Amino acid sequence: MPIETTDQLLREGVERLRDAGSETARLDAELLLGDAIGVGRTVILAHPEAPVGVDAAARYRAGLARRATGEPVAYIRGMKEFFGLAFSVDRRALIPRPETERLVELAESEVRRRLPVVRGGADRPTRVVDVGTGSGAVVVALAVALRRLGAIDRVALVATDVSDDALDLARENAVAHAVADAIAFELGDLLAGSSVATQAGPGLATDDRRFDVVLANLPYVRHDALPGLPIAASFEPPIALDGGRDGLAVIERLLGELPAALTEDGVALLEIGADQGEAIVDRCASVLRGWRCTVETDLAGLPRIARIART
Repeated sequence: MPIETTDQLLREGVERLRDAGSETARLDAELLLGDAIGVGRTVILAHPEAPVGVDAAARYRAGLARRATGEPVAYIRGMKEFFGLAFSVDRRALIPRPETERLVELAESEVRRRLPVVRGGADRPTRVVDVGTGSGAVVVALAVALRRLGAIDRVALVATDVSDDALDLARENAVAHAVADAIAFELGDLLAGSSVATQAGPGLATDDRRFDVVLANLPYVRHDALPGLPIAASFEPPIALDGGRDGLAVIERLLGELPAALTEDGVALLEIGADQGEAIVDRCASVLRGWRCTVETDLAGLPRIARIART
């Protein structure tokens, strides 16, 4: 059997994926071939005449077959790059999206601005919770950023999720990036029962059980829009996508919990859909009368993060 080259296999893969309806056939083929061989895309592109072994070619074609059914490349490879880090991903949780990196950037800025927090003349950790953590991408990326700053010991991080499976995946990612000891993982619906009491010690006042920063990338897709999503989304957990009738049902429930969850000068940063900028401001005005809600945009200039705080 003649040895095939990277260029030959790429051309075969692109044709197959285009026929299957992939809108990113070239990129998909490059990623899958690189993964099968064990090198990055740049190596594939730089060496089009490089021979590919029989086993690697077989792994590549198996990946193509899975992608042709619509399965996301991230699930096939078992990993996704996010905020400059590699995260393990599978069907237990939503695949991290590039736009969510904006949430991490804003979270890091808020935490840095609040270091240290002083209560009663003594320093206490800045308290941060990532609600609906999924794969843990947001909280782990934030923890890694804080470790680089030398500030991880001054921050108490909590990550919650309603799914035990998702929490297991988040823990695996935290271990992989050596920040598992800096994050408390809690099973629960939104903020139900969440506190940092176990980290900060018993006997805390009610205010001491609140968070300085609440982060969340909750489901915000309208229920009737789910069938129109790309087929790749059908491989992801529906609970991580379905935001109810108007896409804000789960987010609205979290809004109702903020008065009890946030410190007096605390802030919530919630990811929203690109078409929900005006809707989230109106919803906050309805649920949190007298609070302030502003919307931060992403790199494309689209509404992306609602910043919510008391006035």
